[in-house]
Amino acid sequence: MVVAGTRPELIKLAPVLRGLDEAGVDYVFVWSGQHYDYLLSQVFFEEFGLDGADVDLGVGSGSHAQQAGQIMAGLEGLIGDYKPSLVVAEGDTNTVLAAALSAVKCHVPFAHVEAGLRSWNMLMPEEVNRRVADAVASLHFAPTEWAALNLLFEGVSSRSVHVTGNTIVDAVGRFMPRVEEQAGKVLEKHGLERGGYLLVTLHRAENTDNPERLRGVVEALMELAKRFRVVFPLHPRTRKMLDGLGLLGQLEDAVMLMEPLGYFEFLALLANCLVALTDSGGVQEEAFTLKVPTVTLRYNTERPETTMHGVNVLAGAEAHKIVECTVRQAERAGEIRRLSFENPLGDGEAGRRITQIIRKAVESGLAIVEPDLRETPMVVYRLLEADAISSPEVFDLLASFDHDGKSHLPSGTRGKLLARLKICW
Repeated sequence: MVVAGTRPELIKLAPVLRGLDEAGVDYVFVWSGQHYDYLLSQVFFEEFGLDGADVDLGVGSGSHAQQAGQIMAGLEGLIGDYKPSLVVAEGDTNTVLAAALSAVKCHVPFAHVEAGLRSWNMLMPEEVNRRVADAVASLHFAPTEWAALNLLFEGVSSRSVHVTGNTIVDAVGRFMPRVEEQAGKVLEKHGLERGGYLLVTLHRAENTDNPERLRGVVEALMELAKRFRVVFPLHPRTRKMLDGLGLLGQLEDAVMLMEPLGYFEFLALLANCLVALTDSGGVQEEAFTLKVPTVTLRYNTERPETTMHGVNVLAGAEAHKIVECTVRQAERAGEIRRLSFENPLGDGEAGRRITQIIRKAVESGLAIVEPDLRETPMVVYRLLEADAISSPEVFDLLASFDHDGKSHLPSGTRGKLLARLKICW
């Protein structure tokens, strides 16, 4: 059972769904309806050539508790009806939280795509969701080794962690040829020139629900609009919050506001902008993959890899800092576009890797099982030499350490291993 409910989840799960189809894996696709506007959901099914969901729970908007509760209630019934051998979800939304809890409560293994991302900001609802999902998952598909190490140091067994790359790289690589063909028409449609505008996205609660931060972003955009053309596709909730604070009219006079865009049209604008300003995790990844200078309107990011080479910088929500970072990124735009490096987010094969691991797990009978600790009831943590991994006391392998203390994924051949042991008194 594959569960999704928002635009970013659909974009990132598309390579996995395609891989499952190609591998002949039988699955049911459940749409929670967390995103229900046509421009935030259905248009993406159409663009990606997907048939649509087998089941739509249609939960719509609501508080975190209302959304998660309704999705859990719906999934509990569906899991009982379909009896899946595995439940898969991607990301950090309320849909993911509900899918993870519903699966394990029904004793079905849960697989988390994009596991291990950490912003370290527990005021962020997405951080809470992703941590809970990772805590109960049986399979963790970490996009990078950085993310994998986060999991290991939280006590996740290395046996369940797989570094796969990020499926956003798959999506960008697959669709960019089509986007490039349409780019000229898209730019002409909006009266834009390549490299002649800033592209803005803003939707996270930490910005939209905080009047002080929202005003700071608007003040920055108003100032930047004096120097650059500013293009701003508005998320429905962002539009509502701006209107409620009396800021929408100010922006309309200075900034080019748009309705939410389809994926191909948005990628065309992103690929050809001078600088992207965003609080979106997915846009940070897409921009980094395309080497688009980026200013993130946040104080932290769960995608630290995107800050490599200065492609992405964190500006926060103070107007002067946003303007300062944007001007500097604009000045470096040519340099950033010419950078040559191996993408740490992946090589475009993440969907295939995830599909293969899912298929093997299902065929091998992956299950949530009760451990038998009657003879060894104490579980402790110790550093072991690498040659001790075959000890019968070893319950789980966690991180490994080089002789200089640097952590890495367990290899069993060097340094010391952090292990979870089962022992008796």
